[in-house]
Parts: sequence; C-alpha cells; structure tokens
Amino acid sequence: MKTNRHAVTTIALAAFALFALSPIAAEGKKSGAADSGSQSRKIIAVFVPGVVSGSPVYEMLASGVSRAVNESSAAGKKVSLQIVEAGTRQADWGTKLTALVAGGKYDLIITSNPSLPEIIEPISAQFPAQEFLVFDAWAAGNPKVTTFRYNQREQAYLSGYMAALVSSSSMKYANKAKKIGLVAGQEYPAMTGIILPSYLEGARAVDPAFEVDFRVVGNWYDASKGAELARAMKAAGVDVIMPIAGGANQGVIAAAKETGFYVAWFDDNGFAKASGYVVSSSVMAQEKLAYEKTRDWINGSLATGTPSTLGIREGYVNFVTDDPLYLDAVPQDIRDRQASALKKILNGDLSLQVK
Repeated sequence: MKTNRHAVTTIALAAFALFALSPIAAEGKKSGAADSGSQSRKIIAVFVPGVVSGSPVYEMLASGVSRAVNESSAAGKKVSLQIVEAGTRQADWGTKLTALVAGGKYDLIITSNPSLPEIIEPISAQFPAQEFLVFDAWAAGNPKVTTFRYNQREQAYLSGYMAALVSSSSMKYANKAKKIGLVAGQEYPAMTGIILPSYLEGARAVDPAFEVDFRVVGNWYDASKGAELARAMKAAGVDVIMPIAGGANQGVIAAAKETGFYVAWFDDNGFAKASGYVVSSSVMAQEKLAYEKTRDWINGSLATGTPSTLGIREGYVNFVTDDPLYLDAVPQDIRDRQASALKKILNGDLSLQVK
C-alpha cells in the first residue's frame, strides 16, 4: 500500500482512471411535486479510510460504487461521484470526515471499515441530515446510518481451521508447539471480539491443543514491523500466520518467503501474492455488495438505518477452492477436509452466527 498521501484528496471520477467512469452531465434543477419528470442531481462521496491503490478492500469498494454510478448515469439518472482518500493515519479520519460532511455537498457518504461507526456517531449528531452507507461494519439505532458487515466469524473460523490443518501436517516431531499466528494492524472490536476468537475456534476444531500467537503492528502501513513480528513468531514455533494489517501484510509475505512459514490470507484471493506460501484465502464480496447497495440507494429501494450481517450462505463470504496455486500448494486430503467444513456451513450443519 502506498503511504505517501496523507492529505484528503478528492478525485472527480471522470478523471479517476482506475475506474474509467465517463463524465457526468451538468447538474439538473431541483425536483418538486409539480416537476415534469426532471430530477435533482444526487452526489455521492466514497470516503476511503486509507488509500485506494494497493488496498484490495478499498479497490473493491470504489470499483463497486463506481459501476453503480456509471450504470445509473448511462440510464439517464443524474448522479455523480467523488472519491476521497483520508490516508493511513487513523487519528486523522474523524477530522477529515467531519470536514467532508460539514461542506453539505453530498447526499450520501459511502465508506468501509469496522472503526467507522464509532467515528461517524458524533459527526451524525452534529449533522443529523447526512446519510451514511458503511460496509464491513455494524451500527444500529441511527436511521441515517446503514451498515453491512461480513460474517467474519465464518471467515476467521475457516482460516483458523485451514491454518491448523496445514500446521498439523507440517509437524516434524510430536512435541512441536501447536501454535498458529495472527498479525493485526491494530486492535479493534471486530478483531478482538470476532476475528481472533473465531480463528482460534477454527484451529481448535482440528485439535483442541492449538493456541494463537497474536501480535499487533500498531498501524496499517509499516511493512518492516510486520516482517519483524512475523520473523519473531516463526522463531517461536509458528508455521502458519494470518496477516490482517493493511500495507504491513507485505512485510509478513516477505518474511514468509525469507523464513519459510505459510500464510493464511484474509478478504481477497491472495494465492498469487506468494505462490507456494499462501495456503488459504477467505474472501468477501465487497465489490458486489458495494455495487448492489449503491444501486439500490440511487433507485430509492435501499432499506436504510438498519444493520445486516452477510455470510457464506448469502454469497458474500467464501473460501477460494479452485485457484490453481491453491491446488498446487495444498495436499488433496487437507483440501478435502477444508471443503467439508465449508459444506457444513453452506448446508446449515455448522452455524457460526456473529453475536
């Protein structure tokens, strides 16, 4: 992830080459009861708590929203979009989001991050008319804040299950430490309350003796610190590590190639990031969800003000099973056991609800 842009950058999507959205027509007049079919322009902002480039979660977010806006514009709806990057310094996000809302320009602000509801709460109290659509997050009780979270208990459980299977298969002697690792960018409620315990839950479904070595980078960009932590975990007997640390993930990947441990990837298909070292990828359909819910809001059909949890059975969380690099890296017996666990969730035999 690039980390040299910390000022808020507002980019008109017509000039945002990554998404190639065509220019939007000029703003129309405000609609009213007696209006003969004309409509006011809807203006949407995507607030990225980080930078888009190099961050799959935010790339998927921006791409999905862009597609919905592009299609709506092509269909004659008056809607425009701006992308706002807040940089990787989390302490700045509240100030930058407040400034964005205070301008009163946007009908809807779309964002994605588990920490955003807490940041939005005082801003919404100050600007109660502002609408927010937040992915990968949970908040209830505010009619202007609509949230969708992924079932990260399912994601982390499958990742821990696979990590323990791989670790067990690589044990060279009977008294080898039964430990898998997790490197987090920071501690936050979804990490400590859902992801970490579910990762351990999945590992202990393989063997109740497993433990998780959990370490925190302290930010979302320090690849050197990520590598340092991963090397220390390897030295402590950990042979499978799951990084959820933004740009610091690259340090974990580098350390895996250097010292020979395996990686369980989270949120997108990571097998190509380190062929032969990445042994699992749990994915979330962020682009699909962002596209669908942005389209629904534009069309006036989004149920606003309510939180939702979406998982494997709904089609928004999955585990990659058909990537050739997965087939090459992981033995058939381990793939079969992982497929069996995934099937149990799909058919309802294994229920992993988020509390």
